[in-house]
Amino acid sequence: MLSAVYENRLARQGFKLVAGVDEAGRGPLAGPLVAAAVILPINYDLPGLNDSKQLSARRREILFDQIRNIALAVGFAAVSHTVIDRINVGQANYLAMEKAIAALKIQPDYLLIDGGRYRLKVSIPMRGINGGDAISPSIAAASIIAKVTRDCLMEKYHEKYPLYNFLAHKGYGTKEHLSLIKKHGSCPIHRRSFGPVARTLRSA
Repeated sequence: MLSAVYENRLARQGFKLVAGVDEAGRGPLAGPLVAAAVILPINYDLPGLNDSKQLSARRREILFDQIRNIALAVGFAAVSHTVIDRINVGQANYLAMEKAIAALKIQPDYLLIDGGRYRLKVSIPMRGINGGDAISPSIAAASIIAKVTRDCLMEKYHEKYPLYNFLAHKGYGTKEHLSLIKKHGSCPIHRRSFGPVARTLRSA
């Protein structure tokens, strides 16, 4: 179980509503980027809570439900592939995080964000933590909400575009996915600004 070192330190400084913030979907060649923000209660019970990447899909789904049940607030937001192409994935990441924070029913008084330095357009003090999803319970919870939410969206896209097998790779640039892009070309949810997709469009 992750130790809430950062959250406890902030609580001693008077910050009682700390939101962890993380995203899923920066790297894929298709689909949206999803960010989530989660405020956990000070005394929470979430055995097995960890970085979403370290968990099985089934374990993530179980924790997803548990987090939704015990969190003081959960917010999430998706930024589409078209917006990613228009403003670039880095800016899309900021936008998704800002929207996720705005979706919280309770305004946090501090943000812990997975990654380096962040300057989000919100009037809330914040700190970026490299590898935060494997250190901070709040960020780990946000990583699970973001990952499961995005996976569900990609499963729906699989039903619409079955030729690309989004069910298996969720839009990431796997060998299978790259082969299918080469074979079928891009589909409407592919990120056209990303190299492998752009090269396919140029060679079509």
